[in-house]
Amino acid sequence: MNEPRRRPPDHPRPRLWTAVTALLLAALTAVLVPAVRDAGYFADPAGLIPWYAAAWALFAAAVWSLRRVPQRRVVPLVLAGALAVAAVGLTGPPLTSTDSFRYAWDGRVQAAGISPYDHAPADPALRGLRDGWLFPRGRAACAGPDRAAVEPGVCTRINRPAVHTIYPPVAEGYFALVHVLSPPGVRHKALQAGGALTALGVTGALLLVRRRAGADPRAAAYWAWCPAVAVEAVNDAHVDGLAVLLSVAALGVVVRRRAAGGALFGLAVAAKLLPAVLLPGALAGVRRWRDAAAVLLPAAAVVGLVYLPYALVSRSSVFGYLGGYAEEEGYQDPAAGGRYALLRLVLPASWAVPAVAVGMVAVVAYVWWRGDPLRPWSGALTVTGTAFLLMTPGYSWYALLLVSLVALDGRAEWLGVAVAGAVAYVAPRLLGGVTVQVLYGLAAGAVLAGWAARAGRVSGPGRRAWLSRCGRSPRRPSSRAGC
Repeated sequence: MNEPRRRPPDHPRPRLWTAVTALLLAALTAVLVPAVRDAGYFADPAGLIPWYAAAWALFAAAVWSLRRVPQRRVVPLVLAGALAVAAVGLTGPPLTSTDSFRYAWDGRVQAAGISPYDHAPADPALRGLRDGWLFPRGRAACAGPDRAAVEPGVCTRINRPAVHTIYPPVAEGYFALVHVLSPPGVRHKALQAGGALTALGVTGALLLVRRRAGADPRAAAYWAWCPAVAVEAVNDAHVDGLAVLLSVAALGVVVRRRAAGGALFGLAVAAKLLPAVLLPGALAGVRRWRDAAAVLLPAAAVVGLVYLPYALVSRSSVFGYLGGYAEEEGYQDPAAGGRYALLRLVLPASWAVPAVAVGMVAVVAYVWWRGDPLRPWSGALTVTGTAFLLMTPGYSWYALLLVSLVALDGRAEWLGVAVAGAVAYVAPRLLGGVTVQVLYGLAAGAVLAGWAARAGRVSGPGRRAWLSRCGRSPRRPSSRAGC
């Protein structure tokens, strides 16, 4: 569950490797520009695949090249690359998702003193808040891609305009803050700028956490330079970037201050719900109930406290469309869509949900019993990655959380899950009806190959030296450097 934390030696020709890495980063940013500006996306989503393939290949080459860069130049390169990748996401309007339009609407509704949970965007009661950007008028304007009709002659860019918002209160507070701070007429750029700032904040947090853990800073590039960050966190401005920032901060703090870490976990969960899957990692190796309570109680208290103001002012449920969304995405019907795709290859569809429950309980128990309390992100990556492979989510931006965990822990093989999600999202029929199974199957194979390779490093002739250095079983990694 652990990456080797021994600092790699500097390679010969340091200027050469620094220049090569910089050139690869330049090529990566050049390829990402058309990947976020492809005008033919709506007519041919699969046309993005060559750009995605080139971007991920250049990303892998740049990260590999970074291993040979002198230590003193690593952090500046990581930060420079993070800035370049974030800037690319700002070069075009949201391409592959319309979620940020809902964010902008929810921010506008709150600025008018109305709870975002009380009205759907199509509600006639909110006609006075509509403008020509979010609610185009006329046949020509409404003929554009991803437009939904709300009234005769009026359409909207907002997806699912007839249902209430699904986003938790920290996310809603973020939408309101962006709206208040934005100049008039800025439209989508405000949320994209917020996405860029949170993405850069994640990079800074990763570097800080890895420094405090005595780990090499190079792994932070797995997030900083990842194509998914430019596409999902910045261009599409998904609020997942904010949830990732809070999650990385929580994992870094909980090692030393359980209550503060628990509070940060509560904020992360109240931003996107998904970070709840990180809590087993935060409890890795915890044996006393009071230590577990020191994390869980503040997390639950913070979630309750941030929901309370919205619950008090809202007439409708603050959980909005959450139940309908789960049903729509097929999580309640295992035979629908691409959910549980790998399990459905070997099990009847009706067994998928119980199999997920059993598998997740087993992984959580393993992480709790065998995990390293000084590296909670390691167990969190195992639990989160397993959940992705078992549930095969259909939205690629969910994997932003997984990418950040890879950057904390260093097990790059899990990035295959993010690649699988990205390809399955833009081209769900690329390989016919088995697209999701093939993509996530390849990702699972990469994870197993990585696990086997790491297991081999602590077996055979090197086992005695490993035990001598670490003083414990290789199945229970030490927090010391090199273990």
